[in-house]
Amino acid sequence: MRSIDVHAHLLPQRCLNALQAGNDWHGVTLGKDDKGIDLIQNRSERWRLDGRLQWGPEERICDMDSLGVDMQVVSIYPLLYSYDADASDAIAISRETNDEIASMISGRPDRFSGLANLPMQDVNAAIAEMERAVGTLGLKGVMIDDTVNGRRFDDPEFLPFFQSAERAGALVMFHQGGRTIVTDRIPRYHLPNTVGNLAERSLTFAHLVLGGVMDKCPDLKVLLCHGGGYIPYTIERIDDGWQNRPFVRANSSQPPSAYLRRFYYDTITQSDATLRFLIDKVGADRVVLGTDWPADMCIDWPVSWLLGMENLSDDEKELILHKNLEDLLGL
Repeated sequence: MRSIDVHAHLLPQRCLNALQAGNDWHGVTLGKDDKGIDLIQNRSERWRLDGRLQWGPEERICDMDSLGVDMQVVSIYPLLYSYDADASDAIAISRETNDEIASMISGRPDRFSGLANLPMQDVNAAIAEMERAVGTLGLKGVMIDDTVNGRRFDDPEFLPFFQSAERAGALVMFHQGGRTIVTDRIPRYHLPNTVGNLAERSLTFAHLVLGGVMDKCPDLKVLLCHGGGYIPYTIERIDDGWQNRPFVRANSSQPPSAYLRRFYYDTITQSDATLRFLIDKVGADRVVLGTDWPADMCIDWPVSWLLGMENLSDDEKELILHKNLEDLLGL
């Protein structure tokens, strides 16, 4: 059974080459922590330089083979979003990254597809780069953060971007960057990731639905990483707010639960029971394989995990592993 991973990250080789040569890459630099471990530094953020993140396409393919993954839909290492950089740096990072992903795809179209990075602090530049990446380079959509320098996507400034993505048929995949809503409140215990990632995805769903974006862009294709955050498990409470508070429903025509199937969700749920609940809530045709490769919290054997799940039918496994993404992205 074919398998396509929609959630796999890339550190551009041109970034890595610049850093290893002792240079910066459009504001990105290489440093070390107090134990001497290499870190990528991008302004206020510092992340460890995972060994697999440094791999080129052939090493990546070898690892994909060991995991049973036939194709990766590659997207940028989210530390490199660079929304807080000068627009010129963010544009350069996006263009070089998207060119590299396109080169990977042209070299091995049987193994790679891709999502573009965008300079979201400049909406016009983001639209232009999305149109180039999708229309000229052949990428299938974009991956963006849940916020842009503190702004959420119900801000009217971003509506032209979503309208452009809708016209282009581009998938918009949401994945948090280096900071989440939890980071400045409780930075301990890895909670900015384990709790914050899911909170960000929940807020993105709420802002797109309650802010009217999904009504104004009825054909927009959106994927929420990490199983949609908390939304599938708390949607009834959000519905209750919509029903009982008129100001909540000012911009949306239906209760929030009616929009659940307007979104796609990846399989990063950490358990059989949670994934089964998600599928029962939104339908197997809205769930796609995602691994978060090469993060340390990604599922070790994602394809074997899904194939071995006794509470999934063979038809559901086939939809999740490849059919949904083939249809969604035209793969």
